[in-house]
Amino acid sequence: MSNKFSISRRTFLITSAGVLGAAVVGTGAMNYLSTVDVRARIVIIGAGAAGVCMAARLMRKIEHPDITVIDPAERQYYQPGFTFIASGIFQPDEVWKPQQACMPKGVKWVKEAVVALDPERQKVSTSGGKTIEYDFLVLTPGLQLNWDKIEGVTSGSLEEVARVGNAHSIYHFEGAQRIWPAIQTLVEKGGRGIYTDTYTKHKCGGAPKKICMLTEHLARKKGTRDNLQLDYFCSEKALYDVPHYTPRLLQIYEERGINLTVRHKVKSIDIGKREVCFQPYVVGEDGSSTDLPDLVCERYDLLSFVPPQSAPDFVRQSGLSWQEGKLAKDAWVEVDKETLIHRRYPNIVSFGDVAGIPTSKTSSAVRKQLPVAQDNLLAIMQGKEPTAKYNGYACCPIVTDYDHVLLAEFDYNKQPDISFPFSLLDMSREQWTAMMLKRHFLKPMFFYGMIPGLM
Repeated sequence: MSNKFSISRRTFLITSAGVLGAAVVGTGAMNYLSTVDVRARIVIIGAGAAGVCMAARLMRKIEHPDITVIDPAERQYYQPGFTFIASGIFQPDEVWKPQQACMPKGVKWVKEAVVALDPERQKVSTSGGKTIEYDFLVLTPGLQLNWDKIEGVTSGSLEEVARVGNAHSIYHFEGAQRIWPAIQTLVEKGGRGIYTDTYTKHKCGGAPKKICMLTEHLARKKGTRDNLQLDYFCSEKALYDVPHYTPRLLQIYEERGINLTVRHKVKSIDIGKREVCFQPYVVGEDGSSTDLPDLVCERYDLLSFVPPQSAPDFVRQSGLSWQEGKLAKDAWVEVDKETLIHRRYPNIVSFGDVAGIPTSKTSSAVRKQLPVAQDNLLAIMQGKEPTAKYNGYACCPIVTDYDHVLLAEFDYNKQPDISFPFSLLDMSREQWTAMMLKRHFLKPMFFYGMIPGLM
């Protein structure tokens, strides 16, 4: 009897995700009735949500597909779920599936890392010594977590940093698991929790804010809030930069007694002292920033930190990154922000976290970029002008407590781009309906709708 119920429930969730997804976050549906007869070698670098979904779409749209996906990862993670692991809402095994189960049938999967990319000769070199040539390239490798940009931290020392220093990052799977018992201990025993973000563009910019607010709400639920001091140190000049949503987010922090400090970048972590040091800076009238001479060092009982992020090293070395401007420093790929086609190499399409475009790096943004990237790639493969355009849509479901979400939807101009039926509500404030979407529907939509290329 329980098995039947479980199957029915699973089927319900999948079906509901599709229906709700079409109504809530736009259809983005594939046109199954039309295919194109083009013959070319397509290489997709990266098998995250962007790469796998693109492969699935192209397998359906091209009559004689020749598609190679390059990525060594054995798992497909629903990364927005890491915050829910860190707050005890999801279990770790709920947020991933084997990559083999997600990979579209018919694609050639090279389970190796890319070590070099030559856009002039149109070839890719892999860690296993392979050289793979392409006619068209889909560049979706995601981004790189640069742990060593924080003094006292390396990618190999994260377990020690957590164990000795009680310093954690929810930006990797193991870190999200480690911080949950640490948060429970802080809530139970009291102390000071420091929460930070980072000074580079980074995926899911709302995540550090969410885990801070969830800690605060957990303490209220347990009746121990008075025993905690919670501080949020923001690397940017403001907590959030979308005017429609920022006032309420600031109000929440003030109402809940979360101390906010802006323009402070994490410089180092001393795990022995349990001390984090920040580089403060000021912003001039022309928008330029100047570091102040003295670091600000703070003791903590629990630290949540975010590593600086950039495009992968092979992207930087390939010459495909922006050559000037604020997107050049971290090597984000130089693509047209509307067509998602590379500005100097028209046989390359790039989107997702690696793309150098002025919007948030979220899975919702990827889902809106996908049909644009697909249609424009097929257009250039047929010698046509690319006409599909991406308006910069991104959605950041900012979880404000265990029951509510401030659902921030906006475009390139930071103007609200609210999806139906949420357009019927006041989305400048947190809503329990948005939490229902976040908690119960977005993950099934990801695995059963987005990853197979159905939406």
